[in-house]
Amino acid sequence: MGGGAVKKLLALAVSAVSIAGLTACAQSNDSDTIRFALDWTPNTNHTGLYVALQEGYFADAGLDVEVLPYNNTSPDTLVDSGNAEFGISTQSSTAFAKAAGAQIVSVLAPLQHWATGIGVRADRDDIPSPRALDGKTYAGFGDTGEQATLRQVVRNDGGAGEYETVVLGTSAYEAVYSGTADFTVSYFAWEGIEAEHSGTPMKYFDYTDYGFPDAYAITISGNENWLADNPEDATKFVQALQRGYQLAADDPHRAAQDVIDANPGAFTDENLVFESQQMLADSYMKDASGTVGTQNLDKWAAYSKFLYDNGVLVDESGAPLTSEPDWSTYFTDDYLADQ
Repeated sequence: MGGGAVKKLLALAVSAVSIAGLTACAQSNDSDTIRFALDWTPNTNHTGLYVALQEGYFADAGLDVEVLPYNNTSPDTLVDSGNAEFGISTQSSTAFAKAAGAQIVSVLAPLQHWATGIGVRADRDDIPSPRALDGKTYAGFGDTGEQATLRQVVRNDGGAGEYETVVLGTSAYEAVYSGTADFTVSYFAWEGIEAEHSGTPMKYFDYTDYGFPDAYAITISGNENWLADNPEDATKFVQALQRGYQLAADDPHRAAQDVIDANPGAFTDENLVFESQQMLADSYMKDASGTVGTQNLDKWAAYSKFLYDNGVLVDESGAPLTSEPDWSTYFTDDYLADQ
């Protein structure tokens, strides 16, 4: 998104070349500051963080929290290398990183469902469903798992899953808007609203409407070693963050204002922030009980197993995994507040 979940896929590809260097110069945190890595410029994926800062939840817990701005290195890489204690991630990103040996674990899921889907211009009557994407041009972000997902969705709709790909990163959306590419992957609560505001309405194909497993669109990664060494601060941090995301789900208008207040001048279209947070609160943030942050093994296993079965999860040497991981080690709810 213009600050959204999809663009971090490009960041992951770019940052892969620097993983070894970052790991080699990993910095231990000698202070009591808890560093939180962003995946992009401030947006509504980060609302719970800014609510916790603005409403004083971290301060109430006696925590000093530093927000690390996005810098072309994926948060999972920063967390694994010890350059951050926590960071914004996705189920996909965490699965890739952890399969390759990263010492991270997902501690909270701000979004319970996919919040991205295949986007095409609303006036493309020649593309009524995913199978019509065969032979078309995809404006993408260079992520292997993304390609496997898209091909499977097209095949599930009766297509061959054969299309051209151009890796454009943040220029992908403009390419679709202008007609130089046919489809991309959009974040409903950012690009979707942004496109409406700019007069280029889009239509979307949800993965799960075509038999594809659901997944956690946004997760929070924590450094496993730091968590083990600092269990009390880890619990305080995660629960304060969870409280921030819960307020974002229960009172989206107030939460959106917190995001704007915490980032003066960052948003040229403040209505986008309010509408985005309302959409997330209405459809993506709460589990069946109304709680924000929880994760379960069934959802982790369904999508992650798809990545494994398609050979896109690789080990530290870059070779495809030869045995399916224990997905229960990829996430934990141990730090969440008791419900």
